[in-house]
Amino acid sequence: MIKKLSKKAKAIEIQESIRQILFYDWDPIGINEFGPSDEYDSYAGSIYRLLASGTSEYQIIERLYQFETASMGLSGNREKLKHVAEKLMKLNVSL
Repeated sequence: MIKKLSKKAKAIEIQESIRQILFYDWDPIGINEFGPSDEYDSYAGSIYRLLASGTSEYQIIERLYQFETASMGLSGNREKLKHVAEKLMKLNVSL
């Protein structure tokens, strides 16, 4: 018998998946080998809302680029964000 996750448990699982992708795959400031694992947590909610709304890969790339450039003051590179957006788009975010 397959046990179905509660909505709360599923939401926590989704949030953790997004956190992991942001920390290990995105990591624009290069801290995932030595920095705190919650460094990018403040961006996860925004990404979740985009994914849950049925957003496009392009919109995910643009949001990550905005985080890098406007929020972090980095130069940003949209091409490097494509693989991160692809991973995020593969997540099942339905509750």
